[in-house]
Amino acid sequence: MTVRLAGVGKRYGRGGPWVLRGVDLTLPPGGIVRVEGANGSGKSTLLKLLAGIERAERGTVEVTGSRAYVPERFPPALPFDARDYLCHLGRLRGLGAAEGRRRADHWLERFGITGYAGTPIGRLSKGTCQKVAVAQALLAEADLLLLDEAWTGLDLAARGELDAAVTERADGGGLVVFVDHDPNRLAGLTTAGHLVRNGALHEVPPVRADEDGPRAVVVVRAERLPEHLPGHPERKPLVDGTVRLDVAAAHSDALLRRLLNSTPPVHVRSVAGPEHPEGARP
Repeated sequence: MTVRLAGVGKRYGRGGPWVLRGVDLTLPPGGIVRVEGANGSGKSTLLKLLAGIERAERGTVEVTGSRAYVPERFPPALPFDARDYLCHLGRLRGLGAAEGRRRADHWLERFGITGYAGTPIGRLSKGTCQKVAVAQALLAEADLLLLDEAWTGLDLAARGELDAAVTERADGGGLVVFVDHDPNRLAGLTTAGHLVRNGALHEVPPVRADEDGPRAVVVVRAERLPEHLPGHPERKPLVDGTVRLDVAAAHSDALLRRLLNSTPPVHVRSVAGPEHPEGARP
């Protein structure tokens, strides 16, 4: 997969102001990249260029591999129910009918909306509609996943599922580029950061997790742990063959989801932290 922008300029309307100008960007696979900036700075425009929805007036945009995109605003007036819409998108992305339905049901279940599978999208609540919008992007396991304020409107559990899905996609070699109003979104998980200001793109340090806040400790036994884990926990092998994972408490739920869904399987022996009694089992 290749993601490369060279001398990119974008404006809306002939003679209009340049939203982006002289943008150079190269992103490797297997990362989680945050794009930040003030409202109207061009963050969404940058994601649309990467998604292939907008065209640059200047420069070149080169993206190889499959792409999936969650827009800032998802159109609710679609002639499908939730499951049929996901299956339809699966077919457009080359999935067979059975596999498309399996993946649709998987993401409906993960986001807790299986009960709305047969509900027309136009009748869904804003939060449920946003879950469908996120599910359609995760369905095809694209090489490049673009998330524009995708967490907005999601409940706490769904935000945790999206956090976990992002780390899973990066762990599988995919590239995730996201915009979010929460400055601490995916803190400790991002591999690169970029600031859009005055039409230019500036590299900034990734947001680090709060190392001074509450911590959680998870003890696991595994043949092999995934390389990328939510919160980048400190790993300490213990004498009995288990591994102690020390992570910021804010990432503990996403970490547990990632461990429990890992292949090869990971056996969680105990969890201790602010929300779990000492030695509790999940």
